[in-house]
Amino acid sequence: MSIAWRNALRRFVTPFVLALALGACAPAASGDEPPRLVPAAALDAPAGGSTRQTAVFAGGCFWGVEGVFERVRGVLSVRSGYAGGSAADADYARVSSGRTGHAEAVEIVYDPRVVSYGQLMRVFFSVVHDPTQLNRQGPDHGPQYRSHIFTLDDGQARAARAYIAQLEAAGIYSAPIVTRVDPLPRFYPAEDYHQNFMAEHPRHPYIVRHDAPKIAALERLFPTLVSPERVS
Repeated sequence: MSIAWRNALRRFVTPFVLALALGACAPAASGDEPPRLVPAAALDAPAGGSTRQTAVFAGGCFWGVEGVFERVRGVLSVRSGYAGGSAADADYARVSSGRTGHAEAVEIVYDPRVVSYGQLMRVFFSVVHDPTQLNRQGPDHGPQYRSHIFTLDDGQARAARAYIAQLEAAGIYSAPIVTRVDPLPRFYPAEDYHQNFMAEHPRHPYIVRHDAPKIAALERLFPTLVSPERVS
């Protein structure tokens, strides 16, 4: 099944038909890096005494990225959406064309007294996605599936760039990290049917095959960071 056709199915058909259509999704390429516990960030973003801060990460299909961070202790809310494009607006149909410059991303609101920006990045690089894949993750191909950290201030930018350099110097991965770091221009929330997709469709073939293993990896690698209850 072509990526363009699968994207069209995601956008326009009912969840039931979509589940049938995606049952035969291609598996992730053999070169994908497996989940692993990467070192903690040596430099973290300042907490600043706030009780609510925001992080925005892009790492492939936002269903799984959202699903993982909804299970992290200290995370208050997660929204799927689009970030980083040059077009003045974003929706799933246009972003899926790969021509708007946006990436599928998630907006994470968290309590820095409970979980730090550095810990969120550690989860991002350990289990959420493969940061060595350029413009793809698993079966999804295109610039909208790129690895990208969108920063909201200089502290986040310094921490993100330092962490990537730290992981590169440690030789964690078998290929170079391609994760981009840029200021967030604007975050566009995705359509309602994309929000909380993993939680609402746990038996969806795409979720079972590509995203549920990320939750298992989170629980295995970060047992003390896993929240007993999912946030929305």
